[in-house]
Amino acid sequence: MQYLSRSIQLLWLLILINTRAALALRGAFLLRSFFMFLNNLLFFITWIILFTKVDHIGGWHLQDCALLYGLVAFGIGIYAVCFGGVSNLSRMIAEGELDTFLSQPKSVLLSAVASKTNVAGWGDIVSGALLIIWSGYASPENIVLVFICSISTMILYTMTGIIVHSFAFWLGSIDSLAMQMHEFVIAFSLYPGVIFKGMLRVMLFTIIPAGFISYLPVELIRSFSWSEAGLLLLGVVTYTLLGLLIFSAGLRRYESGNKVIVRA
Repeated sequence: MQYLSRSIQLLWLLILINTRAALALRGAFLLRSFFMFLNNLLFFITWIILFTKVDHIGGWHLQDCALLYGLVAFGIGIYAVCFGGVSNLSRMIAEGELDTFLSQPKSVLLSAVASKTNVAGWGDIVSGALLIIWSGYASPENIVLVFICSISTMILYTMTGIIVHSFAFWLGSIDSLAMQMHEFVIAFSLYPGVIFKGMLRVMLFTIIPAGFISYLPVELIRSFSWSEAGLLLLGVVTYTLLGLLIFSAGLRRYESGNKVIVRA
């Protein structure tokens, strides 16, 4: 419990430091946030146009797609703001920059992934929240469930990034490939799950966790069931443990050369 409390305090401190640093360049902060906000809304307009031609897609209506896109945008926005360092994790591993964190009595993984913030994430958070509200599913009785599902999306996307970037412990410099693999998950998370069938659907609940990131949370909010809630919890726990185990295994064999930096 004490370790968890310290980790939360460390995370909060890093978020504050990174946010203050980002706000020092207020123009860039606002511009990047605005363009991400605009990008999300322009993408969603394609769904609006599509649903002027069809009534539904496998039982999914425009409001359901708004909920799906809103959950993904909001969850990934929190990830970008809090754990922006994940996108640099494979590079830090390959270039020996983890030595910076190994010299400190803090969680190496948490220190690394929370070492950076992506200010564009604020655009994701705002656009995601607006889409969720517009979907009509953010009712007073549903708001807690919607928030929990958004957090589960954030956790799953974060742990997926940690998993793919941790392969740098064994494969060396794979930062471009790792980023592409991580972003590849989003591509499958932004479409109604009903359009995926057979083995592809199985893959989206195993190798590519898009099913847990978006489809299952949306179904849970549309029509709550304890079995689906349990399945979502199982997915979150499984990917979290898998991410921690893979990173820990890689860290044990970590070889960084002679570059050791001590950070206060």
